Amino acid sequence: MNQPVHEAPVSFYQSADKIYARGVRGRYARLRVLAVLALLGLFYLLPWLSWQGQPLVLFDLPARRFHVFGLTLVPQDLFLLTALLLIAALTLFLFTTLAGRLWCGYACPQTVWTEAFMWMERWVEGDRLQRQKLDRTPWNATKLRKKLAKHALWLVFAAWTGITFVGFFVPIQTLFTDLVAFELGGWALFWSVFYAVATWGNAGFLREQVCRYMCPYARFQSVMFDKDTLIIAYDETRGEPRKSAAKDQPAGDCIDCTMCVQVCPTGIDIRNGLQYECIACAACVDACNAVMDKVGKPRGLVRYTSTRRDTEGRFHILRPRMIGYAVVWCAALVMFATVLLTRSPLELDVLRDRHSLARTLADGSIENIYTLKVTNKSGQLREVDIRAVTETGQPLLLSSETLTIAAGQTQALVISARLPERLGEAPTLGIQFDITSRDEKPVTRSEDARFVVGMP
Repeated sequence: MNQPVHEAPVSFYQSADKIYARGVRGRYARLRVLAVLALLGLFYLLPWLSWQGQPLVLFDLPARRFHVFGLTLVPQDLFLLTALLLIAALTLFLFTTLAGRLWCGYACPQTVWTEAFMWMERWVEGDRLQRQKLDRTPWNATKLRKKLAKHALWLVFAAWTGITFVGFFVPIQTLFTDLVAFELGGWALFWSVFYAVATWGNAGFLREQVCRYMCPYARFQSVMFDKDTLIIAYDETRGEPRKSAAKDQPAGDCIDCTMCVQVCPTGIDIRNGLQYECIACAACVDACNAVMDKVGKPRGLVRYTSTRRDTEGRFHILRPRMIGYAVVWCAALVMFATVLLTRSPLELDVLRDRHSLARTLADGSIENIYTLKVTNKSGQLREVDIRAVTETGQPLLLSSETLTIAAGQTQALVISARLPERLGEAPTLGIQFDITSRDEKPVTRSEDARFVVGMP
């Protein structure tokens, strides 16, 4: 009689194995180092820079002013931010179609900060084999010292990152002054700690898990790929059979050293084909090229290539999808630049008081009440002159003819406009309000309105 077979329970959750990525040298490693240094340099330096007395980059949320490379943007310029996000998306689509996951491998914040954390980890604990040996070793004074030193460096770097992040929203000089005086509090303290902990957790512990399970880009990137998109691939025709698997037949160029796996920050084997976990950092390319140099074989067993190049031996840069993305991208850039260059530092809105009709004064003049909302988009205080004329050019008498608006502010002014005498038989007539700044190069903005005369 057959005995029942008891199967072991299957867990739907499996802890991810820790990845010990080996350090690598080569062309793409140098490019990645340059990219990391440049991007981190920009991030940490930008909050400290200023232009004509204004921060170069500062998102001043309480004052509702955004200082971006010499421009002062106000909430009315929200469409510019929308356009900028659209251009960023089109840029991602364009360069992904051309060069695959170039963003992931060289410019993504997760990649950049993880790379910096891995540099500190290698400096303290050593390269791959030393780190593996250290983790297998029972806890002792040496292990404790190295672990504490590593996490101390990580926490200092993460805290600096958190403070710098808040420095894009609060003047960083004020922020550091409050920090040194132990007076940092409220939202500034919360977001500094929150971003520091997020950096420490993502770059120190989660690492490739963010790319695998949390980042949506890895899931939909294939939509932007075509046969000519650059990818990192293993030349199976040249490499197989691997030296360890070849028996009665000549071995391929792959000696099965697994160096391409050991240097991969996401722990994949590129020889198994293109995988969504691949961030196209090209570490495997540098590692394999170094091995090929040592064994006297040509480079390029693992290389940048494309599906069409592998199958047909040719590569197309100009193709319909690429041209389409490039045309839309260039058009968006031109439109954004045009709007930015023609953007006026003043905005004018005119609202007529609907609760009161025309009023005839004792001297026979006719009065209407208006609310003028003037927005100063520049980074400096502005004084403006106000005038109003009818559609025939006759000036109106105004209760106020000047207005001072602070930088980045919107000033509302209730103003009365008087017409000395009735013009024509129509119950209303068109008028135009003009505001002109008192600058060396005056800026004028105009807005049309209706003036109620009343029935004859």
